[in-house]
Amino acid sequence: MTGGFLRRIARRWPLIVLLTAIPASAQTERQRNVQDRWYNPDKPQPRGDALLRYHMLAAHNRARAAVGVAPLVWNAALANEAEAYARILARSRTFKHSDKSQRSKPQGENLWMGSVGGFTYAEMAASWVNERRYYKTRSVLPDISTTGDWHDVGHYTQVIWRATTAVGCGVASNDDDDYLVCRYSPPGNVYGQGATEGGSRSK
Repeated sequence: MTGGFLRRIARRWPLIVLLTAIPASAQTERQRNVQDRWYNPDKPQPRGDALLRYHMLAAHNRARAAVGVAPLVWNAALANEAEAYARILARSRTFKHSDKSQRSKPQGENLWMGSVGGFTYAEMAASWVNERRYYKTRSVLPDISTTGDWHDVGHYTQVIWRATTAVGCGVASNDDDDYLVCRYSPPGNVYGQGATEGGSRSK
């Protein structure tokens, strides 16, 4: 197979990464294996700020409702910071977390990257929510994953983290990829706490 063909295949699947209160590796093997269906690779998916807000809130709040956690509200300031960082990623063609010191306040952060125009906003968010397959209910960080590695569920637990009340997201693109950044306040994935119990629990 030609190098161009291999590159097209490699670009089909999204990359996802999270920032939490504990240092995290960029992406685990199981996260790389949480893949969405590929829809119409030659037809760009709908885009726009209102559509992004709708689908991000819908996906987050459906996941939260499923575990009995209150819905998130959209925060414009978080969205502006998220979009600004997404532009940095797209311009530099890098995929890494922002420096905590450059944020206006403590924030959680989920990242996603996929082939430009190839995924709907709902599919992007689903990449994070799909990690629930590994989630251990009523457990505390870091013992929250059936795999033994909490990073395998870290995006999902940030999505459903009870103490988090607000989210804001932004998307930016280059010729090859879309970059989605979501910011959360207060940040989730706090060591020694549970995602849905709202506090520390003894084992």
